[in-house]
Amino acid sequence: MSKRDYYEVLGVAKGADDKEIKKAYKRLAMKFHPDRTQGDKAMEEKFKEVQEAYEILSDDQKKAAYDRFGHAGVDPNRGAGGGGNADFGDIFGDVFGDIFGGGGRRGQSRAQRGSDLRYNLELTLEEAVKGKSVDIKVPTMVGCDSCDGSGAKKGTSAKNCPTCHGAGQVTMRQGFFAVQQTCPTCSGRGKIIPDPCNKCHGEGRIEKTKTLAVKIPAGVDTGDRIRLTGEGEAGMHGAPAGDLYVQVSVKQHAIFQRDGNNLYCDVPLSFATAALGGEIDVPTLDGRVKLKIPAETQTEKMFRLRGKGVQSVRGGGVGDLVCKVVIETPVNLSERQKELLRQLDDSMAGDSEAKHRPKSKGFFDGVKKFFDDLTN
Repeated sequence: MSKRDYYEVLGVAKGADDKEIKKAYKRLAMKFHPDRTQGDKAMEEKFKEVQEAYEILSDDQKKAAYDRFGHAGVDPNRGAGGGGNADFGDIFGDVFGDIFGGGGRRGQSRAQRGSDLRYNLELTLEEAVKGKSVDIKVPTMVGCDSCDGSGAKKGTSAKNCPTCHGAGQVTMRQGFFAVQQTCPTCSGRGKIIPDPCNKCHGEGRIEKTKTLAVKIPAGVDTGDRIRLTGEGEAGMHGAPAGDLYVQVSVKQHAIFQRDGNNLYCDVPLSFATAALGGEIDVPTLDGRVKLKIPAETQTEKMFRLRGKGVQSVRGGGVGDLVCKVVIETPVNLSERQKELLRQLDDSMAGDSEAKHRPKSKGFFDGVKKFFDDLTN
């Protein structure tokens, strides 16, 4: 009796991706599972058919062979015989790949480690500078607690693969060549699971949302990441878990901008204080400090407060806080205030203008020379 097309068994199109194939398998496995069909032999056969189709189409190597050669491409008896529809490109790739460092399909891990995961964590500047502990929720795959990650139903265990006899590899022969390839029946594990766990359906892992406590070290910045070993996805059939990487992003701050270990901020300064000098309060991450402003300070002058920046997570000295003063032009003036400003302006006019406004004098002298040169 000929086998049905695997795509037809799962009810998906031939170009279906891994996600569609897995979704179809889960739906049909639940429908035809022996625990739900109460000994119905026809349903049990459908369940086995669905499992077989999923085993082939969920494995990239087997799926490629099936798409190219049909059922003959994934027939486990192919490995022991005389080649059949073997692809010369694959054979040469395996043989010469080993010689030149490619490795072909040999030596494939028999227990593939779980995938690494990434979690994006947004922090305020204060949290990033001082550090903190946060709880995060991570949806992932964890080891099945019903079968302890083995994939086999309780009271049963995995058995040696009948195709490769536990080796995880089979020998392909083509003319003078004898090449070892990953066993298509067990995907290189050397074991098969005759009686899968009801909870994880033989995968050895299930979906779960984990809550993890993450300690954020002081001084982290946007782009830094924290590695939590073994907190990624669990591997299949008891294989080691991957890692979780917490990717840090720092929110924009209302006052400070960070550049490495230094902090920068703009400080508004009144016209009178800039001209006469004085003392103002400026913010730091540790509270307010006094900043002495010398007389005749010009706008955008920088003042550096040593040690008021950030201690880098990588060590070294503490950075500085750099304050740029921005002189504010008075607004909403009364008539009296306007008159006083006019009197001040008049008092600085005439021969003494260069003394009080050296930049303006130099600028306008340069403008005059520029136009004189154009007319001559």
